[in-house]
Parts: sequence; structure tokens; C-alpha cells
Amino acid sequence: MTIETIIKQYDFNLEYAKALVQDLSDNQMTSIPANGLENHPAFTLGHLISGSAGLAEDLGDKFEMPNNWADLFLRKGPGDPRKPDLDKSKYPSKQLLLKELEEQHNKVKKLLKCIDINKLSEKFKWRFSRYMPSLLDIITFMCINHEATHLGQLAAWRRAMGLTSALATL
Repeated sequence: MTIETIIKQYDFNLEYAKALVQDLSDNQMTSIPANGLENHPAFTLGHLISGSAGLAEDLGDKFEMPNNWADLFLRKGPGDPRKPDLDKSKYPSKQLLLKELEEQHNKVKKLLKCIDINKLSEKFKWRFSRYMPSLLDIITFMCINHEATHLGQLAAWRRAMGLTSALATL
């Protein structure tokens, strides 16, 4: 797999994220339709922003998120018992979330386009090192798998809300 292939998938994930929320009202962005679907759209977009910010840091840049967004969106990975904050007033607007998600994606893409190809095989210590030990592995996971997992959750959220398929709009 090449960096260009990863970037294509990452670009697709961004467009899919936009499609998944494009028809939602601000109130819907923080709605929870059922137990098990607590990761509402505002939280999901924010969490993807935190993932991209973390990847930027892994690629040698600074971890940056607006205001106190890291406190609201950053999770320690699978097994983290925290759920999204129930105080809807804490969540940024859909427009701000989408703007920041696109900015984080662009930052990561810029870093990926400039990466020294020799660094990709370097060992990288993180929670899934046993399965994905290299920098290329973490890039692939974060740009493709991590995002697709959470976008799938958002697609399930849409279904529970009785909304139409966003994927069909792409």
C-alpha cells in the first residue's frame, strides 16, 4: 500500500463524514436514539478530529485541537469507559466540527506527502504494536480503519434515527 492510496481512502472518509451529517439539524447532532448509540454525530466528528490530531503528533507535528475539545472528544481507545458528555451545550456546532475535521485532515495529508519513506518501516510503540508495529501500520489504521469504524457507527446511528443512507449520496 502506498501513501497515495492511503490518502485516497482518507479523502473518501472525509467526504463520507460530511455526507453522514449534511442533512442533520443542530439538535440532531447530539441526539441519542437508543442505548448503544451514545456516540452521537457531534461526538463522533470530534473524536475523528482528535484521532487526526494524534496522528499529526505521531508524524512529528504538534497535537492541536481548539479550546477544550480534547477533554470532550479524546478517548484512550477501546475499553475507555467514558461516554460522551450529556451536556449538549458543550458541543461545537456542526459547521465548526466539519471545518476542524477538514483542517486536521489537510494537516495530516500534508505531513504524509512530505514523509521520509524510510521512516515508514520504523517500529512505533503504541497500544496495537503487537498487530501493527510500524509507522506505516499506524498511518494505515488511523487514516482508514479508525475512521471507517466510527463512520460505520454514525451510519448505524442514522439508521436508528430513521434517516436515509448517506453513502448513496456519494
